[in-house]
Amino acid sequence: MGERETWTTEEFGTSHEGAVGVLLADGTVPGPVYFDSGSGAGGPSVSQWNVYDGRFTRVPRAAALRAVCSCGWTGEEHALDWDEIGEQKLAEAGAGAADACMEDWDGHTEEVEWSAILLPETVTTLLTQLGEEIEQLAKTSPLAALRAARLLEVTAVQAGYWPAHDARRDTSPEQAAAALGLNKDEARRLMARFGRWSPYR
Repeated sequence: MGERETWTTEEFGTSHEGAVGVLLADGTVPGPVYFDSGSGAGGPSVSQWNVYDGRFTRVPRAAALRAVCSCGWTGEEHALDWDEIGEQKLAEAGAGAADACMEDWDGHTEEVEWSAILLPETVTTLLTQLGEEIEQLAKTSPLAALRAARLLEVTAVQAGYWPAHDARRDTSPEQAAAALGLNKDEARRLMARFGRWSPYR
């Protein structure tokens, strides 16, 4: 996969990394585009949606854009009208469709959040309040806010130790991943980090 702009959320990270995907007129997904660097060794590969304008040799023309996610989810297709686009740059003419893709992916991550294990309201309220208190403290004493954030980090590590071990014992990797809104590898690494064991065993 070539370079392209991607989106993530703080909680789900690369488990749900989104991007604007491209579909050709026959419904297939094009491979990355390679640009000649002039050195004869081949150039960088790019999969950014706005390069697929068909204006260069071996660069196909996008027929539609859709949101894609690293978890395998795909959004609805947003067709590109090339009669209307004409000679405009795709980056400008397709911006509306690209924005719609990001909104679709936002909706997907909201569904992931809702499908993850539900937290008690008291916990979410306390976490929100604590975050706001640290932000407020940073206005008068950035170092005090940093120390508070560090203590919060230490508390999280301590509080997560036994839950990580219990979850490892009582749930399957698939169950843990679904509850945390992560893929299996990321869920395994998260549990290993809090449980303080090697993620490779």
